[in-house]
Amino acid sequence: MPFELPKLPYPSVALEPHMSGRTLEFHHGKHHKAYVDTLNTLIAGTPFEKQTLEEIIKATHGDEKNAKIYNNAAQVWNHTFFWNSMKPQGGGTPGGEVARLLNQNFGTLAGFKTKFKEAALAQFGSGWVWLVVKDSKLEIVKTSNAICPLAMGQKPVLTCDVWEHAYYLDYQNRRGDMVQTFLDHLANWEFAAKNL
Repeated sequence: MPFELPKLPYPSVALEPHMSGRTLEFHHGKHHKAYVDTLNTLIAGTPFEKQTLEEIIKATHGDEKNAKIYNNAAQVWNHTFFWNSMKPQGGGTPGGEVARLLNQNFGTLAGFKTKFKEAALAQFGSGWVWLVVKDSKLEIVKTSNAICPLAMGQKPVLTCDVWEHAYYLDYQNRRGDMVQTFLDHLANWEFAAKNL
């Protein structure tokens, strides 16, 4: 079966005023859809056609001849993860195991937010900033273009898309403002807890 564009986990206007419906309509309905459509075209008639996204990502990571397949599969996965990393009335203070691990690994929630935003601003050009589990610890990693931490043996917990198309309509070139808004008003800590 070909891959399908997953539905957003909330209406396209549900993240306003922090992320506009117009941004989500373009980002989800155009960019994400294009990755799905391109991936389906690339894998048609190949052994990848019967694999899951995760299997395709792991099988094609670092494989030059399948770089286009990797890039599109990873972007389908990354974007789906990103939509779930946000929720209406998100942000705030996480509880439970998430709070404990953030405090253990970053000192405080504020310390985590500072390091997460620094990583997002340090990502040159297009990419992602991730909270991941690596060697039983929470770490912040940034990846360029379509790189997905799954391919590097890391377990993603939360992500923020820092490709310009993710924020330009709402924030123009103010990536830092978008990332701060993500952390303060959109981050889905319940989703992060499930990923732990």
